[in-house]
Amino acid sequence: MSLLSVSGLCKAFGGVQAVDGVGFALAPGELLALIGPNGAGKSTTFNMVGGQLRPDAGRIQLAGRDIAGLPPRAIWRLGVGRTFQIAETFASLTVVENVQMALLSADRRLWSLWRRAARHRRADALDLLAQVGMQDQADRPCRALAYGDVKRVELAMALAHQPRLLLMDEPTAGMAPGERVALMALTRTLARERQMGVLFTEHSMDVVFGQADRVLVLARGRLLAEGSPQQVRDNPAVQDVYLGSGRLVGMPWRAP
Repeated sequence: MSLLSVSGLCKAFGGVQAVDGVGFALAPGELLALIGPNGAGKSTTFNMVGGQLRPDAGRIQLAGRDIAGLPPRAIWRLGVGRTFQIAETFASLTVVENVQMALLSADRRLWSLWRRAARHRRADALDLLAQVGMQDQADRPCRALAYGDVKRVELAMALAHQPRLLLMDEPTAGMAPGERVALMALTRTLARERQMGVLFTEHSMDVVFGQADRVLVLARGRLLAEGSPQQVRDNPAVQDVYLGSGRLVGMPWRAP
């Protein structure tokens, strides 16, 4: 059974059909990239999966359970984590306290947030930080970190409730090329170890073609192509969509 199964997904805004009959599946441990030119419908599709938008039609199933139209918090409780294009951390708290806050939320203990945060499951928080390579900076305030390190902290926070599915919205936005590749290579390793499916949107084609297992390409609200990175890169219809963008055609690629 697929971890995530999407079929016939549709969403319109006024007279504009943003998403029209999109469908795909995602397996445990797989990294699936969702790409397309501006206005293709990828953000709308992504936000329907995460619960930020309610679909007009279609099904979204998580391990066989229909989650279409559920609010984001309910979807999170079912085992769906998320990171954001602009990292969502508490700048005034330390690195480890940020992860402890996420653990408090996972344990449904927000009613005692400030009193308990400094001591709540510190060992577990440190273990999560070790998984993303940030344990040695555990007691630094987040505001003092480089942006690439903030993204790693956000990833540790997203893993706090042991999600089955991780949604990553432009995870490498604002990062240097080396940081981009390192973050997604780490995500790939964690996905394999945890058998966690990862759906991500991304504009950096070096990340998409270097780290994704499969790629979905949307254009004008519809699924244009689906396949391995090499299959998608060589697809004439995809090349036509990206022609002149400087992002796909002629871009060097090597297998991960």
